[in-house]
Amino acid sequence: MQRLVSRISIGAAALLLSASLALAQSAPQAPAAAAPKAPAAAAPAATAPKGVPKKASTPEGIECSKQADEKKLHGKERKTFRAKCVRDLKKAAAAAKAPPAAKKN
Repeated sequence: MQRLVSRISIGAAALLLSASLALAQSAPQAPAAAAPKAPAAAAPAATAPKGVPKKASTPEGIECSKQADEKKLHGKERKTFRAKCVRDLKKAAAAAKAPPAAKKN
């Protein structure tokens, strides 16, 4: 009985070792003549981690996200805060770029 248990345990160990070696092999690579990929700019942002914006970030959006993080806002509250914040920052930037009104005599 003791011989049978030792043989089974040796066999199981050999099986685990061979399975781990088989899984460690690299995946076959795609042939070089495969169809060309779409440009990186047109690729969907589905590969982005959760919580990262899908569109390119603007300076206003980054600033508003920092403010929302400081206030620890989440969900709908964060979304409405960021929308208002970005709108206000863009208005302020547009007002700063606009030339001052000329005085009429």
